[in-house]
Amino acid sequence: MYENLDTLQMAQAMARHASARQAVLARNVANADTPGYRAMDVPSFAETYETTPPTMRATRPGHLQPSGADRAVEVTGAGSEPAPNGNSVSLETEMMKASEVRHESGIALSIWSNSLDILRAGLGRIR
Repeated sequence: MYENLDTLQMAQAMARHASARQAVLARNVANADTPGYRAMDVPSFAETYETTPPTMRATRPGHLQPSGADRAVEVTGAGSEPAPNGNSVSLETEMMKASEVRHESGIALSIWSNSLDILRAGLGRIR
């Protein structure tokens, strides 16, 4: 019953997005000295969440076709000016993006935690 709450699903999607973006940023930093490497980034969570069609609830088995697996987060070029060796990774930019990811994952964790606190209070099980 409580595993399909929209708020918890949104928090989970936000955490998954932060994880995917952190992996891409880590790959950028790891390849900071690789000649010809182009920096990559993931579209913002707001963009990916808005383009994902809303999920509808089935009222009985067979009512709606299964939606399939979650849509993979696409990686796009960061578009920064390359260095003379063709590498476009800027460590300062990557650190700023990593800070954004940390903030995004903190928001997801806060939403998740507060939602569970509300559920516990509703059930009469306050910590």
